[in-house]
Amino acid sequence: METLLDIKDLWVRFPSRHGVFDAVRGVSFTLGRERLGIVGESGSGKSMTGRAILRLIRPPGIVEATQINLEGVDLLKKTEKQMRDVRGKRISMVMQDPKFSLNPVMRIGDQIMEAYRLHNSVGKAEAYAKSLEMLEAVSIRDAERVMRAYPHEMSGGMGQRIMIAMMLIPNPEIMIADEPTSALDVSVQRQVLDIMDKLVKERGMGLIFISHDLNLVADFCDRVLIMYAGRVVEVCEAARLHEAKHPYTRGLLNSLPRLDAPRDRLEVLQRDPEWAEAPSVSGRVA
Repeated sequence: METLLDIKDLWVRFPSRHGVFDAVRGVSFTLGRERLGIVGESGSGKSMTGRAILRLIRPPGIVEATQINLEGVDLLKKTEKQMRDVRGKRISMVMQDPKFSLNPVMRIGDQIMEAYRLHNSVGKAEAYAKSLEMLEAVSIRDAERVMRAYPHEMSGGMGQRIMIAMMLIPNPEIMIADEPTSALDVSVQRQVLDIMDKLVKERGMGLIFISHDLNLVADFCDRVLIMYAGRVVEVCEAARLHEAKHPYTRGLLNSLPRLDAPRDRLEVLQRDPEWAEAPSVSGRVA
C-alpha cells in the first residue's frame, strides 16, 4: 500500500504547575489511501494527534517526533509559512463542531470561496462555480441559497456538510475528521459518512477518522488504532475490532449496550495502571 503519511514516535507535551504533562506519548503509525480510525475515551490523545500532524499545537505546547513525513517530506522541518501551503491544500481537518469552526459573520459562500482561492490563483466567478459544485457533491440541495446564507441558518448536519465541502475544495491528499458526526442524529450521521466515503474513494485520499464510537469505526474504517492515556495500545483491522485482545479495548466493547444481547447492567471498565506505562504499539505498515 502506498504510504501518504508516516509518523514515528510522536509526543505532545504541555507544561503545568505539577510538571510536564504528556498528552501524546510515542505514537507511531502510517496512513495510506485508506480510512484509518483512531478511537479512545475523551482525553486519550486522539484530537491532539490530529492537530500535531498539522502543527496546530501552539506554545506553550511542545510537539516532538522522529518524523512526520508527508510523502517523504518531514513536516517538522517546514517553516510556519511553508505549513500554510500544507494546511488545507495537502492535509485538511474537519473539526468536531461546525458552529465553532465557521465564521458567524461571513456568508457561507464567501468562506468556501476563500478556502479555494487561498490555494488557487482564480477569479471570483470560477471560485463561485467550484463552491457550488462542491456543495452539490456533499448532497446539499439548493446550493445557491446556501451560498448566500449565514452559518446560524444551517442545521448541525448541514453545517457539517459545509465544513466537509470547505475542507475538500482545495483537493487535499489527506483529510483528518475529528468526530465529524458526534453532534448528529443517526440518520444524518449515516448520510455524512456516505458522503465522506464516496469522496475518499473517488479522490483516492487518505482519511484519519477520529471517534469515540467503536461500532461506527468498525463499520466505516479499514484499520483502527486504539488509544489510551496518550498511547496506542492496540491496532487491528476494523472489521475484526470486536475480536480485539487488549483488555482496554475489550472493556470498551463490553461497556457498549447491545440490542441483540440486552443486559441488566453494563460492565464497568477496570483499569490497570500498566496500560498507561506500557510502550506504545506501532501502527506502522510493515
